[in-house]
Amino acid sequence: LRAIVFIIFILCLVPTYQQFPRLCVTQQALRTKECCPVWEGDGSACGARSGRGSCEDVEISEQPDGPQYPFSGLDDREKWPLVFYNRTCQCAGNFMGFNCGDCKFGYFGDTCNERRESLRRNIFHLTRAERNRLISYLNLAKQTISRDYVVATGTYREMENGSNPMFADVSVYDVFVWMHYYVSRNALLGGPGNVWRDVDFGHWAPAFPPWHRVYLLHWEHEIRKLTGDMTFSIPYWDWRDAQDCDVCTDELMGARSPHDLNLISPGSVFSSWKVLCSQSEEYSNRGVLCDARNEGPLRRNPGNHDRNIVQRLPTSADVEFTLSLPNYDTGAMDRTANMSFRNTLEGSGDPQTGLGSSSSLGMHAALHVFMNGSMSSVQGSANDPIFMLHHAFVDSIYEQWLRRHRPSPSQYPESNAPIGHNGDYHMPPFIPLHRNKEYFISSKDLGYEYSYLLDANQRLAESMRPYLDELHDVWPWLILAALCGGIVTVTTAIAILLAKHRFKAWPRRKTWKNFLALPEKQPLIWNNETEASHRNYQTTM
Repeated sequence: LRAIVFIIFILCLVPTYQQFPRLCVTQQALRTKECCPVWEGDGSACGARSGRGSCEDVEISEQPDGPQYPFSGLDDREKWPLVFYNRTCQCAGNFMGFNCGDCKFGYFGDTCNERRESLRRNIFHLTRAERNRLISYLNLAKQTISRDYVVATGTYREMENGSNPMFADVSVYDVFVWMHYYVSRNALLGGPGNVWRDVDFGHWAPAFPPWHRVYLLHWEHEIRKLTGDMTFSIPYWDWRDAQDCDVCTDELMGARSPHDLNLISPGSVFSSWKVLCSQSEEYSNRGVLCDARNEGPLRRNPGNHDRNIVQRLPTSADVEFTLSLPNYDTGAMDRTANMSFRNTLEGSGDPQTGLGSSSSLGMHAALHVFMNGSMSSVQGSANDPIFMLHHAFVDSIYEQWLRRHRPSPSQYPESNAPIGHNGDYHMPPFIPLHRNKEYFISSKDLGYEYSYLLDANQRLAESMRPYLDELHDVWPWLILAALCGGIVTVTTAIAILLAKHRFKAWPRRKTWKNFLALPEKQPLIWNNETEASHRNYQTTM
């Protein structure tokens, strides 16, 4: 027990690489607007002495945004990250991270020169050990307070321009819950109820696929850093043609509770999870940010949703039609008029016609509504661990479209997209910084692949993995059974041969009646005439 506690303690000290590093939320850092932490490897800011990076001014695109957000200087996400920082680490080569202490996606090793491709698998093709490991890692991330990162609980203005830092400790998992809330929250214009709802820096516009791709990559990366398991990859849930929540079992993401269908079964570790940043209306009414407090248990009741909004889960035909759309994003301000791949994938476009609808949702959004719980709120949806499995599959559809259509970089809009969605816009609230158009590329360029996109032979091998794993677990018993069976077979054969030998030692009769009437004494040696007269005994038998 002491050893387990010690291991968990050590894991809690593993650094992570996500948003608002602790070293950048001091009064000095906020006032000077500089986030260039020291890399422990050489004791210099951004690892400059080792050539990993340097502290540089942040360069912001001056391309105009669309008219959906008619304000300027009111929201901390505008021209991210300038409200908080105008100088950050810019890393060289394959280095990455808020202090250039890490490697770019797809690279590993102390000097980040080891190129490696990870494989994201269907969750139902994981071995039993891999499934158990996934649940354990998720729960560890939920229970481990992030050592290096905090989340903002107030705006920069409320922080008095850095004089009064307002940040909170959360777990490694909840850092990501907060990030998804922060990118999609309403803009606070000042005072209770004074918000602007028609704004989202990560949804309902071109940046939706790239933003969530970066989000998953960072989350995957954090689990590896937390556990030390560099082989970990996010599995995906292939929900095409599903009739129900196939992953909602206690062995995976948690079944329904028999006591309350809106809660998770007590037999699942997720039944003890608490959510945060899920009460968007309350925050809007108060005109405040999420304060990262406990807001009750994780909730889910799949299938008991409003069927006027979502009639069914997406089908294989829906996915195929979505993939056939040649335009990435038409740039139409009205989502119902935007007949494009991105709009249909996200859920505003009808997956049978591509035409938008203001009354129903499909594809990606249909899954969120179907879950009918924590996952059904855009801002709080990442509280449910199914979010990761779902978005991994959405990302795989994005990957298929990129491979099928091979779009030029110019297909991604450089200007006049909704605020936060232009190609050169830095994605809020990521530090290190990422631009939207940098992730309008294949997953293979980022170091990962999906198992169902492999060739036919490799896909067959992947689908057989769990069965081979089960066979591996029982093979010692199969060998023992085979040995026992062999022993029984040999023993039986010997018994038959002995019995046959004894039959040969008895006089041969044509009928069982005569056999039963044999005299007690028989000659030990037969002459040729006697043997000849009984030569058809076996035939008769």
